[in-house]
Amino acid sequence: MGNGLLVVLTGPYWLDKLVGIMDTILEIHRVLSNTIVLFFLLLGLWGLVRAIRKMGVNGSFLGAMVIAELLFVLQAVLGVILLLDGARPGRGVHLIYGTFALVALPGLFAYLRGDDSNQAQWYYAIGILFLFGVSLRAIGTGT
Repeated sequence: MGNGLLVVLTGPYWLDKLVGIMDTILEIHRVLSNTIVLFFLLLGLWGLVRAIRKMGVNGSFLGAMVIAELLFVLQAVLGVILLLDGARPGRGVHLIYGTFALVALPGLFAYLRGDDSNQAQWYYAIGILFLFGVSLRAIGTGT
């Protein structure tokens, strides 16, 4: 009787469920990448408009950047789950793009040390648009 759980966990039903879950995680990873690209494009354009209007960084923009970073964190968690399951991206550089994207915004924030000037708004806008490009490139190397 003690081995009943082991039989259930190693039976074909469990493996079919696991494969289905991993397919779902892969699909979420794929769809989330498109969401990230669009979010970063819009956030970068918003940042440019704010910079051109000589506005500084405000709480709304910082909040949107936090959401952007959380999207990258979620994407990275899903990617690590897929990697641990044995899935591999189309090219290894995909992992480098993902790692860079994950640390770039916190790194830029640390570099600017909480500066909320117009100059910081320019840095954020350009950095976010750069991450838009990195995200596009990561999609191209992931498949």
